[in-house]
Amino acid sequence: MPATVSFPVTTPSGPQPVSVSYERTGRGEPLLLLHGIGHHRQAWDPVVDLLAAERDVIAVDLPGFGVSPALPDGLAYDLPTTTAVFAAFCEALELERPHVAGNSLGGLLALELGREKLARSVTALSPAGFWSEAERRYAFGVLLTMRHISRRLPLPLVERLSRTAAGRTALTSTIYARPARRAPEAVVAETLALAQATGFDQTLRAGTTVQFTDDIPGIPVTVGWGTRDWLLVRRQGIRAKQIIPAARLVRLPGCGHCPMNDDPALVARVILDASS
Repeated sequence: MPATVSFPVTTPSGPQPVSVSYERTGRGEPLLLLHGIGHHRQAWDPVVDLLAAERDVIAVDLPGFGVSPALPDGLAYDLPTTTAVFAAFCEALELERPHVAGNSLGGLLALELGREKLARSVTALSPAGFWSEAERRYAFGVLLTMRHISRRLPLPLVERLSRTAAGRTALTSTIYARPARRAPEAVVAETLALAQATGFDQTLRAGTTVQFTDDIPGIPVTVGWGTRDWLLVRRQGIRAKQIIPAARLVRLPGCGHCPMNDDPALVARVILDASS
């Protein structure tokens, strides 16, 4: 069962209370896991046990996603605010510069935490923010379509589709290269998570001007990209390497946008190697 921690976040109008839900397991150096837009912490389920054998794993629901409450009125779902939220989250849990791994939006957040010297290492899997304007518009269009469909599919239909490989492919092939591998109950849960995400629209709007342009010196950075990522195409990984020259760029063969499901052993190995 998830736990929830509440803590104040400093804003121009004074401290605001924020709550974040998370699950924690394993032992070793702390490793914070951050999911993408419209997803929830269970995106990491395929790799959590593998990681927990060597790390103290903290998988979170971003504010306004999963079971984490929305941000208070007046707090934006932008990169500076979310970075401040997770700086305060780590302080509340007494996590001193954890390793951070993130996927998509979570990868962008992981890089930002690294840039702010709040992480001891960063693993970014298909991180947002290295797109051209045309690539960003394409990705946001796909995400909005996914959101639209998830909010209009009746739950009994989602449950029925999830019971077959073809149905799971129809529901999740945008983010998984091997959607038939996803458990039926996981497909239902993540479809509901996308439909019910209170932070989705504001997060997407805030992302329209996001471009990651800074180097991250002084800490290990690994960028992984699936060869079958059709949402954020893999040439964006080349741009990430140009911007962060010391980063290790890793090819994830046969993996889609959320590679944790497509090849759990490979993804866990990449994260553990990066945080060694």
